[in-house]
Amino acid sequence: MIRNLLSVGGFTLLSRITGFLRDVMLSGILGAGLAADAFFIAFRLPNHFRAIFGEGAFNAAYVPCYSKALEQQGKDSAKEFSSEVFTLLLASQIVLLLLAYAFMPQFVALLAPGLDDRPEKFELAVSLTRITFPYLLCMTLVTLHQGTLNANGRFAAPAFAPNLLNLTMIAALAVAFLFPSAAYAAAWGVTISGVLQLALLMANARMIGVMEGLARPHWKRVREFFLMLGPAVIGSASGQIAIFADTIIASMLPDGGVSSINYADRIYQLPNGVIGLAAGTVLLPEMSRRIAAGDEDGAHAAQNRVMALTVALAAPFFIAFVTIPELIMSGVFLRGAFTHADAVAAADVLAAYGGGLMALVLIASARASFQAHGDTKTPMYVALGAVVVNVGLKIALYEPMGAPGLATATSVGLWINLAALIGLALHRGAMRFDETFLRVSIASLCASAPLLATAFYGYGPAMALAGRLGPMRDIAALLLLGAAGALVYGSVLAVCLRAFGLRLSQLRRSRG
Repeated sequence: MIRNLLSVGGFTLLSRITGFLRDVMLSGILGAGLAADAFFIAFRLPNHFRAIFGEGAFNAAYVPCYSKALEQQGKDSAKEFSSEVFTLLLASQIVLLLLAYAFMPQFVALLAPGLDDRPEKFELAVSLTRITFPYLLCMTLVTLHQGTLNANGRFAAPAFAPNLLNLTMIAALAVAFLFPSAAYAAAWGVTISGVLQLALLMANARMIGVMEGLARPHWKRVREFFLMLGPAVIGSASGQIAIFADTIIASMLPDGGVSSINYADRIYQLPNGVIGLAAGTVLLPEMSRRIAAGDEDGAHAAQNRVMALTVALAAPFFIAFVTIPELIMSGVFLRGAFTHADAVAAADVLAAYGGGLMALVLIASARASFQAHGDTKTPMYVALGAVVVNVGLKIALYEPMGAPGLATATSVGLWINLAALIGLALHRGAMRFDETFLRVSIASLCASAPLLATAFYGYGPAMALAGRLGPMRDIAALLLLGAAGALVYGSVLAVCLRAFGLRLSQLRRSRG
């Protein structure tokens, strides 16, 4: 299981690297003004719905049901079930796409009301959203194939697929002169990448004999799935409500507000994609399989190993985001149309996001305590409670704090969500922390102290050493400070783990 986690994390890291190159091109070409804001609105809107109907809700309901059919009834029965779900999913997405095209101006006006008094920006956002919205249909079907492949022990192709988004957008931006503007080029790159990702996973599913096809749905077969999907959709929607609120409220900020949130979010999501989401992707099918086989102890042991590794790997990112956010944003994006003022604005947002990072990367693993048992209602109730606080704080903080206020509210909501999930799971016996998790967490905390000192006291020397490099100063200083921090944190963590009688390699062992 840990090998699969590292495989998913490795390919996700590759996608973050290609995503970094993509964002460098976007920031250099679009900057953080009108065109960039319009594109990011157009990109975020289909992504909101993808997260609701795709990754979050669908996987929570589909993977346990598919795993149960595969484990108890065999491959043919599981394939029949997946084909019925595929048919229903395809039909629903076509209907949603047609409705979106019919009411696109109203749709954009509803979700970005701050554009009402800026007609040029509004028209551009509508045009770009018409181009990007088919991406939703493709990615929802991609999520279906991802769940099927993951349940059959195939993780590489689904983990690699997001790279196609970044590579396609890079290619589109490289030939932006063929489009009306770079924003249009980026939008077409988004939609073309969806087609390519779907083709890749369909080919992989066909290769191992689990390719879904059109099939007449039978209510008895899909009933359990839909009973789980309903609460899962509401639970996922509650999280997306907070993101919708970001889009709506950020559209009311001056030009650059949406872009500041987006650029900070790209950095903030790096550890979540490489660590948090990868952990959830691997853990849910593993726990579902073990629970279906009656191995509760094995499921708990797997969860503890994944959560321990998540804490150890995410702690350095937390320290970096809250101590050197300006250096990070300057080193990554400060070039072309992206100015120093843009970097400072995005850094404030990144620092506010950083406060919720540890909660963000652990939520998927904590949620698996319920989802692996087929319980999607409890995470739904928890998410709804957290989003009420989240949105309320956004409304209260956006005016006095601007974009950082929205990020602060997000961090508070994440901690409420995680604390409630863990508390309920422990109370019901769906989660049991063991010595491995506790020891790794304490070792990570001990290693974080010298890392914090390195960030504070190493900043000046790193900037001095890189000072002669001119335009490359910030990125060179960031790399120097990052290398020093990695060496300090890794060394202290290894010493602490050894003192506790552990090594990270022990987390690879299968227990239970």
